Amino acid sequence: MAPIGVALLALATRHVPPWQGALLGLLSGLSCFLPLLSWAGVYVGALPWVALAVLESLYIALLGLACALLQGSPSLAGAGRVRPVVVALVWVAQEALRSRTPFGGFPWGRLAFSQADSPVAGLAALGGAPAVTFAVALSGGLLAAGVARLLSSDRPDGGAGARRFLALRPGPAFAIAGAMAGAIAVMLAPSLVPRPTDGPTGRFLAVQGNVPRPGLDFNAERRAVLDNHARATRQAAASQTPETKPDLVVWPENASDIDPLRNPDAADVINGAVDAVNTPLIVGALLEEPRPLVSNASLLYLPGSGLTARYVKRHPVPFAEYVPYRSFFRTFSDKVDLVRSDFAAGTTVGVFRVPARTGGSIAAGILICFEVAYDQLIRDTVDHGANVLIVPTNNATFGFTDESVQQLAISRIRAIEHGRSVVHVSTVGVSAMITPDGTAHQRSALFTTAVLAADLPLRTELTIADRVGSWPENLANASVAMMLTVLLLRRRRRR
Repeated sequence: MAPIGVALLALATRHVPPWQGALLGLLSGLSCFLPLLSWAGVYVGALPWVALAVLESLYIALLGLACALLQGSPSLAGAGRVRPVVVALVWVAQEALRSRTPFGGFPWGRLAFSQADSPVAGLAALGGAPAVTFAVALSGGLLAAGVARLLSSDRPDGGAGARRFLALRPGPAFAIAGAMAGAIAVMLAPSLVPRPTDGPTGRFLAVQGNVPRPGLDFNAERRAVLDNHARATRQAAASQTPETKPDLVVWPENASDIDPLRNPDAADVINGAVDAVNTPLIVGALLEEPRPLVSNASLLYLPGSGLTARYVKRHPVPFAEYVPYRSFFRTFSDKVDLVRSDFAAGTTVGVFRVPARTGGSIAAGILICFEVAYDQLIRDTVDHGANVLIVPTNNATFGFTDESVQQLAISRIRAIEHGRSVVHVSTVGVSAMITPDGTAHQRSALFTTAVLAADLPLRTELTIADRVGSWPENLANASVAMMLTVLLLRRRRRR
């Protein structure tokens, strides 16, 4: 449905003044983000949810304004017609801006992230998520161009529907058919892009330990959450054989909200689980440092050695893990004080290296929770040699909503984009083992205890998307900026 949504907005913003384009964009944004982000208000009320949805919709308002300017300007050839390439470029530029501003941006709900089950997802391996967004928006623009041509006044009679199309002169009829065929081709052609899943494998164990209750107080019984994960790990260890022994065990974000660096009891529980499974273990933990701040971290424990490495989340979530301008935003909602201590941001890329039983090593790139949505953060782990991606997350604070499957869809796109397997593990689900072709295996249910085990490919080859980096997005941004600059200069000259 994503191309159809783009097509409707492209049609609506032709032949309208810029202010109407902005209003149409705002309405389109609200119709998307209010339901999409409804999970944001499950336990904190409507204000944060609506505020976030409105903020994201303002970027679609900018998109609508740009489409109105660039499709309707009399200084451009074909003024008032749908311009599919322009529409596609503006979508990419809008998502780039939304992914970076304000407070580091919030790229949730990009067109690319809706395409995990679509043939167009294959483009992620060529140009990353921006290339997928471009293709979806281009397809929508072509659909809109075909419909606009059909509805235009350039027709021989005032008939309707199929009769109107059949009565068209050959030129317009071919143009409409070509636009529709082009839209379909853009969506289907990327299925030809190879998605290799070969290479040596590593055996991974992902532990979804569950929590006593969903909600903001999911970790009120912090020891129970830690014990759940340790118990599930010990049970898996009791049933393993030399053939099924994993190379790496992964616990999710917040598996231990008791700081194991300062609480010997928590450290004993974790080390006991490591000894039982006799395998390296990644633990999602809350560290009470650097005081008065806290840190959201993934810790690597090795059998017989204990804690050997750590990764601190580089992009804490504003208003969830820290509150910018706390005193100002408190005037709107006292919910900001639910974040009692702000989280510190890490400064180093997280790649944990452990030996694989098949020879070689596992280089696990760590992306905690929402970090998987940020292009540069995940690209950094691959640039530092990651041959598998680990996404520990905690979805307990979003209840029985679609937030967890929206996040899983992002991980699936990332697997295709970087040609890497992904271990996507949540405290409460949905967890899955994802192969480099984007297929999610062993999907777990929400709020259950689950242990996922799989042999996943360890690929080191760089995709084209890895090699070109952010250039496709930068070119789209530069193109939009140039078109708007030229347009404004022409208008100024006429005046």
